[in-house]
Amino acid sequence: MTRQRLVLIAALGSAMMLMGAFAFQYIGEMPPCKLCIWQRWPHGAAVVIGLVAMLLPWRVLSYLGALAAATTAAIALYHSGVELNWWEGPTSCTAGSVAGISAAELMQQILAAPVIRCDEIPWSLGGISMAGWNGIASAGLTVIWLISARR
Repeated sequence: MTRQRLVLIAALGSAMMLMGAFAFQYIGEMPPCKLCIWQRWPHGAAVVIGLVAMLLPWRVLSYLGALAAATTAAIALYHSGVELNWWEGPTSCTAGSVAGISAAELMQQILAAPVIRCDEIPWSLGGISMAGWNGIASAGLTVIWLISARR
C-alpha cells in the first residue's frame, strides 16, 4: 500500500472518530465531558496533518500524525482509567473526597460541579466505554501513521 493511501486511511479514521463523537453529542444527546473534548483535539490535528501530508510528501508529517493519534490514545487510556476508578481524574469533572470539608464547602462544590462527569460511563459496547474504544482505534491509527512514515 502506498504512503498516500495509508495517510488517507489514518486521516479519514480520525475524521470518522470526530464525526462519531459529534453524532453521540448532537444526535444521541450525550454531551461530552472535559476529557472527551480533550480527546477530540488531537484527532482534529491528525486530520489537518493528513491533508497537508497528501500534498507534501514529507515523512515528518507522518510522524506528527502518529504523535497526534498516540496523544488521543493516551488521553483515552487515562479517561478509561478514570471511568473505571483506577485513578482520580481532574477535580473539575470527577467526584472527589468529601472528607475534611464543611457542609457549606460541600454545597459550594456541588453547585459549582459541571453537569457532565468524567468518571461516569454514559455508553459502552462489549463492556468497553467510548473512551476505551477511542483508545483502541487511536492506537490502530498510530500504527497506520507509523507504517506510512516508513514508506
